[in-house]
Amino acid sequence: MHQLGYGDIKAARDRIAGRIRPVTVVPADLGGPGEVWLALEFMQHTGSFKARGAQNFIQAHRDAGALPELGVTIASGGNAGLACAWAAQRQGVRATVFVPETAPAVKVARLRGYGAEVRMVGSEYAEALAACEEFAAATGALAAHAYDHPLIAAGAGTLLEEIQQRIPDLDTVLVAVGGGGLFAGVATAARQHGIRTVAVEPENCRALHAAIEAGRPVDAPVDSVAADSLGARRASVMALHVAQQGGVRSVLVTDDEIVRARQSLWEQWRLAVEHAAATALAALTGPAAAPDRGYRPGAGEKVCVVLCGANTDAGTLVRPAS
Repeated sequence: MHQLGYGDIKAARDRIAGRIRPVTVVPADLGGPGEVWLALEFMQHTGSFKARGAQNFIQAHRDAGALPELGVTIASGGNAGLACAWAAQRQGVRATVFVPETAPAVKVARLRGYGAEVRMVGSEYAEALAACEEFAAATGALAAHAYDHPLIAAGAGTLLEEIQQRIPDLDTVLVAVGGGGLFAGVATAARQHGIRTVAVEPENCRALHAAIEAGRPVDAPVDSVAADSLGARRASVMALHVAQQGGVRSVLVTDDEIVRARQSLWEQWRLAVEHAAATALAALTGPAAAPDRGYRPGAGEKVCVVLCGANTDAGTLVRPAS
């Protein structure tokens, strides 16, 4: 697999133009020294940034005449499967989606709503992925990936292109990291524009952080309130390669900080997002007691936080009346 380059992102931008919703960015007054913006990517088709990569992946294969009759298959904690099912439906092809048995019911219901066949396997993403790979090998279905493919990451990278057009003098972008597809695409595009990328992970779902420390992808624990979206056991080689190119900082946040950030998005702005989306914001709003804990902008620094998904149970945000 070739390493991701800026040319891949430019090609993806042209390929999916008019097929996805352009991102909206809004200012957020957090009271700190920097200027903070929120990228409302949770308003994307299917409720997450994943629609970009899925549309790019399927369109590229269609353009190349490489879409099999059995359609596409993917393993996903939920959001990538939703995006794949949506893009497949748009292209008139079948989608078979493998999810862990722990996948939120709201995501499973929506998958079926997009016409996908849903197969629930195991308790973690890795088990669903193994079953998906077996299915693809046995049937000839085109195997997509939740994050570890240049076409998927390049599609995600188009998000940064749009953000940079709206905030031309942006200094820093914060993104949550699971397996690393969004991070790899955004960081590759960001480097082209001289923008720093801050990769934010839950402290107990730190696949990229662990890979950077080890110098290679390694297994990491999967135990976080955001694990349904950020629960990859290993970061991709592609994501690690991008992280090692410079202009990237990797930080960790606690589950408590994620929950508080998610609640504040609801209480202050009435934005209902999933825990993965709140993970990026938690780096700004939680304590930054150590170099790898949280992120504090400098005076005048322009920062954009990617709110990447909203496939969640909004009822968990409403506190009972006292």
